[in-house]
Amino acid sequence: MSFTTPPRPFDITALFPQLAPLARTATRLHPRPGSPTVHDSSVGGPLLWPADEPWPYCDEPHDSRAAPVVHSPDDVRILRHDRAAAAERRRLDPEAPQWTPEERATWERLADRPWFDGPIPLLPVVQLYARDAPFPRPPHADLLQVLWCPFDHEMAHPRTALFWRSSATVTDVLDAPPEPPIVERDCYLPEPCLFSPEQVTEYPNPSELDKELQDQLDDMSRWESIDPARYNAYADDPGELYLNNLSTAPGWKTGGWTSWGLTDPKPRPCPECGTEQVPLLTIASLEWDAGSETWIADEDRTDPSPPPLGARDGNFTLIDIVGGYNLQLHACPASPNHPHIALVQ
Repeated sequence: MSFTTPPRPFDITALFPQLAPLARTATRLHPRPGSPTVHDSSVGGPLLWPADEPWPYCDEPHDSRAAPVVHSPDDVRILRHDRAAAAERRRLDPEAPQWTPEERATWERLADRPWFDGPIPLLPVVQLYARDAPFPRPPHADLLQVLWCPFDHEMAHPRTALFWRSSATVTDVLDAPPEPPIVERDCYLPEPCLFSPEQVTEYPNPSELDKELQDQLDDMSRWESIDPARYNAYADDPGELYLNNLSTAPGWKTGGWTSWGLTDPKPRPCPECGTEQVPLLTIASLEWDAGSETWIADEDRTDPSPPPLGARDGNFTLIDIVGGYNLQLHACPASPNHPHIALVQ
């Protein structure tokens, strides 16, 4: 299924021509639940991983005090199945019990999973083929694979590892990669999703613009030629109209501009060569929120089927980064296989 972002409320470059040369193309990935194979671009799907290549592990210590209850990946899948069943039961019959005795018994049993000390196999998070979305990549590589350790590390989020490869060279695929015995948080196990890429135009976050242009964006008189019905909710702060609806797209994407908010913009020099890194991949907690509903795809507005678990909040992958933020991976444009930078915003 394809997804279509509605046109922006108006052409922002007609009001502010200085923005025109700052336009960048981002590819919204629109992850939706599915059954990916190793030949698909996906979240949480199987990887095209060579059978003769060792699977990566995290050897760093993990804090057993960080989570009072831990689960195995299979535990998480059972819990999600029960939650989805409960949600559907309540949708069909609002008077139905919220939880059945069997579901409660399952949760109590799974709450006794013991802690594990030892190396943790990394979890597949993203597989992205260049045929589906453009992204910075080394020469001859057409496949990006992102894995992470499902435990908090620095900045209280999983540590990511990037792998680049040429898909044509993988002839014998690893069919049963190891899984972590436990994960620190359920939200670090991605729900399998397929991508439906779509290109959109982005402009910089207001905080990356010069002071003169920021002041112009906040000047109500500059917006007088626009039908007030298109921005009435932002009448007291037109800068918010630009931020939420006209600059950077929410959700999973490649390319585009960095989304700032948790911190002010800061340099992102490559740790190896010093070149300023560029957005590679945004791993998002939400596809939209209350401030960015104009970015909701047309198909999501008209789909009559019951939404999958988490979809009402635009969280199809069931990943959550630090309570609703994004994990933005940046790559070196001079050499994408240099160490990447992970940024929470």
